[in-house]
Amino acid sequence: MNGLVRFIIGPNDQRFVDGERFIISVREFKQLTGLREGLAFKTTQGITIITAILVVLILFWFLNKTRTGKSMRAYSDNEDLALLSGINPEKVVTVTWLIVAALATVAGTLYGLDKSFKPFVYFSLLLPIFASAIVGGLGNPIGAIAGGFIVAFSEVTITYAWKKVLKYSLPESLEPTTLMQLLSTDYKFAVSFVILVVVLLFRPTGLFRGKAF
Repeated sequence: MNGLVRFIIGPNDQRFVDGERFIISVREFKQLTGLREGLAFKTTQGITIITAILVVLILFWFLNKTRTGKSMRAYSDNEDLALLSGINPEKVVTVTWLIVAALATVAGTLYGLDKSFKPFVYFSLLLPIFASAIVGGLGNPIGAIAGGFIVAFSEVTITYAWKKVLKYSLPESLEPTTLMQLLSTDYKFAVSFVILVVVLLFRPTGLFRGKAF
């Protein structure tokens, strides 16, 4: 699929004009707040937040209110008991893969609109996604969301240059002269890997006690 996508759209970044439009630009933010530091909020980021909330609500409604969703949860909790209850495992597996494909399509589209589309970008996202699922707990949708936030914020916190933050929060005599960065951004994926290994060693069921890996 990687090679096929390269043949269709080429190996270069595919950018969209919508990703360059801002709900609020840095200049507008400074004018509104009077602060020296600016903050920008892109249209695609707003679309991503709204879409993510809607998708999560629809998914939770489907899993908790529909017959198929309840069957999926029952099959995930106890396969033998679900089979004895008359649940069709082939249907459950098929529906699960269709939902996974739809969610992956939505996520990939939103990521590409905000960043850019690349034929091989999925490869760099596999480890953080896998780590998020393990940290939260396999088979637990709430755990997947929590695991995603934990992994994402851990990567940002450890690789972020805290110099400017400390400059505003500390007295002038204690202002740092270095970037105050624990790790370079080149090691961002190493953070995901370390989190994954630690969770597998000490809590393989995840924070929300999903299935052991």
